[in-house]
Amino acid sequence: MIKVLDEHERTMAFAEVALGQIRSLRQTAIPRNYEIWYVYATGYNAPLNKIINETLARSGKLTEADLEQIYETYLSHIKTTDRIDKVGARVIGEIDDVMKVLGEALGMTGAYDASLSGATDKLSSAKSRDQIKGIVEALLRSTSEMRQTNKALEDRLTLSKNEISNLQQSLEAIRAESLTDPLTGLGNRKYFDRMIGMAVQSALASGEPLSLLLFDIDHFKSFNDSYGHLTGDQVLRLVGLSLKQTIKGQDITARYGGEEFAVVLPNTALRQALTVADHIRRAVMAKELKKKSTGEILGRVTISVGVSMLKEGDDTDALIERADACLYAAKRNGRNRVICEADPEYAVETRSRVA
Repeated sequence: MIKVLDEHERTMAFAEVALGQIRSLRQTAIPRNYEIWYVYATGYNAPLNKIINETLARSGKLTEADLEQIYETYLSHIKTTDRIDKVGARVIGEIDDVMKVLGEALGMTGAYDASLSGATDKLSSAKSRDQIKGIVEALLRSTSEMRQTNKALEDRLTLSKNEISNLQQSLEAIRAESLTDPLTGLGNRKYFDRMIGMAVQSALASGEPLSLLLFDIDHFKSFNDSYGHLTGDQVLRLVGLSLKQTIKGQDITARYGGEEFAVVLPNTALRQALTVADHIRRAVMAKELKKKSTGEILGRVTISVGVSMLKEGDDTDALIERADACLYAAKRNGRNRVICEADPEYAVETRSRVA
């Protein structure tokens, strides 16, 4: 009983620390944030505590993007790993059961083989009809038992095949979930990093063009500050929906982080990419944002877009860096626009970065 009380008090202390941090930093008390601070309070995840302490020391606060990145980096993958471990344990258990059944079947086969050998010897020395009849009846019983064993083995293998097939589907679902941003339904940063690496390698090998769009929601922080994080989440979903409706086929869409999104366009030159980027910008701006709780019209969302195209000798980092510079140039030059590396604003941006 003492142990139960101690455990209760210990976990309640962690909970109080977590809620205290949420209050002091004026964060939303959503499950994700509570989990981050609860784990922080336990001290069991040293890398998580280190990054939180460093971020607080540097800026005195944790932004929504910081919290999301911390969760994605230090907590969400642990849950996925746990689920994979559980499925793996079930697969191992299934294999153990099958091996046990196979062992029993092999034992029965050995016994049946011995029975057949014994029957052969007995038949060769049998001298009466009754002796032969007894030997044949014993063989029939052994054959019937063997048939039943084989049927049981067949049924068990069929069940195992179905179970392992279901477990395989579970693993595929977990894998897909681990690469998906839960808020927007787009690929997450892990998915983006994996897919753009493959796309760049393929484009360099084939000589086909490849373009990258990086875009950022304009004045996103003001949506959070003015209307709350739930409205901010609604803005992110709105942009995600616009992307799903606009981007099709082999093109790769992802939430890059925070309020930034990315689109990789294989077999697409710069001019075509600019057309796609402006189409996305217009599609987002065409949607009216409405506050769900009151029905209040909050206006329209706009995005700024940076566009780069893969060059000979490029790598993934260089392609992203140029698109990022174009994005910042779009933000600096009034927002709600598309700028590519061929535009003069990009040249000004790169010079200012060097300076």
